[in-house]
Amino acid sequence: MKLFTARVLMTLVLAAGFPVGLAAETETEPPAAGSGFDTLLGLWVRPDGGYQVAIQAVDGDGNIDAMYANPQALPFAKAKAYRKDDRIEVFLELRAGGYNGSTYTLTYDPDKDILRGVYYQAVARQNFGVYFERAR
Repeated sequence: MKLFTARVLMTLVLAAGFPVGLAAETETEPPAAGSGFDTLLGLWVRPDGGYQVAIQAVDGDGNIDAMYANPQALPFAKAKAYRKDDRIEVFLELRAGGYNGSTYTLTYDPDKDILRGVYYQAVARQNFGVYFERAR
């Protein structure tokens, strides 16, 4: 069921042409050579609740074109990838749908092919350890 839901979300997001975020504002440049940001592309699912992040593009400056689903699709207010030492870090901020500034601060683990980190739930002012698995 989760894989079906993930495929449906990715199909809807791609069919819609990502009407929000960077795609609506500017053309996305390819990731900088050697940045490794292209490894972030795809659909990521949080197994503890089915929350989904669909990453369509990351430009050379680390600006991410992505959507969030819980289960309805929501835009990120801010989505950025950056390098910290030899790791790829991701920061995602939600302001739509009552999230009021909730954030994900994640690190890409290439050995497990997961995004792991902290979800800050702004309304409750609580941090939760989370991870996302690649669905596609």
